[in-house]
Amino acid sequence: MTNVSKWLTQTRQRLHRSLKYRLSRPLPPACTHVFKGPVVVVGSAPVIHKPDGWNGDFSVITINGSQSAIRPWGVDVPDVTFMMFNQVEGTNTNAVEVRRVLSGQRTRSLYVLLWRKNARQRLVNGLKAFNYGYDDLVIVDRYERMALLERMTGRKNTEVRTEDKCSNGLNAVLFALYHGAPQVIITGINPNSTGHSYNQTGLARAHVQMDKTIIEQLLAQGRPLFTADPQVSRDLNIPLWTGETRALAVSKT
Repeated sequence: MTNVSKWLTQTRQRLHRSLKYRLSRPLPPACTHVFKGPVVVVGSAPVIHKPDGWNGDFSVITINGSQSAIRPWGVDVPDVTFMMFNQVEGTNTNAVEVRRVLSGQRTRSLYVLLWRKNARQRLVNGLKAFNYGYDDLVIVDRYERMALLERMTGRKNTEVRTEDKCSNGLNAVLFALYHGAPQVIITGINPNSTGHSYNQTGLARAHVQMDKTIIEQLLAQGRPLFTADPQVSRDLNIPLWTGETRALAVSKT
């Protein structure tokens, strides 16, 4: 495809999605879980840390196969899991690895992103195929994800180019904040890293610049975003979650 053809294709996609978004007026994905205490969003970067003061007040959101990395924390069933559609049937290395580490596991609320809503039974069958269980199953379409980004950042993004999108980890952060999380702590979310905590394939990470942009904006807005990872704190200027942070957060609630 020539550069001109690619530009024309992307322009048509932007116009189509913008029109559909305006006409459908979607809402961000709903949530039945009540976030009473800090919410830990666990990504799949190779290095993760259990947040200081970890106890039963914390809620956990995992991304794709990252729940396999927090079993040592005593978490067998996350409160929420975000899973990309291609992890269910995909044949690429990452999808195969996600299904491998999640086989026989479960979550409370499973959000599958960008699966076609009229193909729910196929999704149910696909999850059964690798024995992954859930209490609630929610399909999140592109326009609901666009609505979440706009509500939380004011950004209108048609998601035409990969570099225009933020990662599922950042979508989970926005989701938690939108639904009232008093604090959000990220671990295993490092735009500068490569590879995943649940395999040794060393795959590159997408959405790097947009993730950094969204993090900068959330911090500038004074959102209660923290990280449990010292290197990420240093690299991205995100406040490090510590015992002192925990005590201050509790005193404010």
